[in-house]
Amino acid sequence: MSRRRIVITGLGIVAPGGIGAKAFWERITAGRTATRPITAFDASAFRSRMAAEVDFDASQEGLSARENRRLDRAAQFALVATREALGDSGLVLDGDPTRVGVSIGSAVGCTVKLEEEYVVLSDTSRHWEVDHRYASPHLHDYYMPGSLAAEVAWEVNAQGPATVVSAGCTSGLDSLGHACDLIREGGVDVMVAGGTEAPISPITVACFDAIKATSARNDDAEHALRPFDRTRDGFVLGEGAAILLLEELGHALARDARIYAEITGFAARSNAYHMTGLRADGVELAAAVTAALAESGLPAEAIDYVNAHGTATKQNDRHETAALKASLGDHAYRTPVSSIKPVVGHSLGAVGSIEVAACALAIAHGTIPPTANLHEPDPELDLDYVPLEAREGRISTVLSVGSGFGGFQSAMVLARPKKATV
Repeated sequence: MSRRRIVITGLGIVAPGGIGAKAFWERITAGRTATRPITAFDASAFRSRMAAEVDFDASQEGLSARENRRLDRAAQFALVATREALGDSGLVLDGDPTRVGVSIGSAVGCTVKLEEEYVVLSDTSRHWEVDHRYASPHLHDYYMPGSLAAEVAWEVNAQGPATVVSAGCTSGLDSLGHACDLIREGGVDVMVAGGTEAPISPITVACFDAIKATSARNDDAEHALRPFDRTRDGFVLGEGAAILLLEELGHALARDARIYAEITGFAARSNAYHMTGLRADGVELAAAVTAALAESGLPAEAIDYVNAHGTATKQNDRHETAALKASLGDHAYRTPVSSIKPVVGHSLGAVGSIEVAACALAIAHGTIPPTANLHEPDPELDLDYVPLEAREGRISTVLSVGSGFGGFQSAMVLARPKKATV
């Protein structure tokens, strides 16, 4: 039995600096950063007071007044991105709804609404005792991460599998990998898949402040996130969503769909080492890359571009560089590598899907987005990190990698669509 192939036929993106795939692509290829002082709440008491925020007006993005009241910001992002992806694909979901599934990645779920509800329900005079009488009837939606997948499934009437994948900062990649598995297994033909995250809230900022993973360069928010740079000091929190319409190749060809790229390989590994620490040799990420290439049936030399995790923490950039050398060999020195996080920030469980969307667009446009803010290359890091300016050229095969707290390591290979028949 031949292996079922998976292609990307639609993209929907909600990102800092612009909503929609067109605005997103223009922003990342120009290298115009969207990091700035936090406006979502008063962050003056925090160590890191910056974020890449989405300028988002629910009513302007087609959400009803009820959806604006009821849904957490992460769910709103997911719905807006889903609607764009479906429209972009041209797919009309009027067939068997059980052949359509949903896979959504999120690291922290409905953080904003859950934190707001906790404040409303808490009585500080009684040692933060929760008073249930003031609870929103939608509190259960915010408490259960699975509600994110349920909302998307409801939106598109998907009655196949609906799942939330939560694996820290690789959630957005892993949700796509899970979606591919479901299509290959034959139970579905279409997956609405990706990641969504709206983590810019006091509790999340405090989490990363506590371990000093975020940049403290508050006086220069625009240039604070600088992967692979000698002066890097951590990431800047972001938010957003990317939803991809994935189809089995034959299903897409039967309706003459426009295809951005084929997902040819995916693999995930755990380092079983430390909750936030990384081995300097990058052995587990290298193993994920090697396995993804093996599933693709491609040699390392086939990779034309690597979309890096590129968080700008000291250890991640060393770990990732070592992993690429170990998995790609000498070809690592000839392969352009870049990170789009300086532009859109690090949106935790959403960023892997946002980066895969960037990879699909890179293939479609023949352009490699630059690593913004890379002015002083770290001499320890000696690969080609595409500093400051985008590069033009034919791109046939792209590798996107992710690394997350908890030791999660993931890699995905995308290829230019080839002429094919079924």
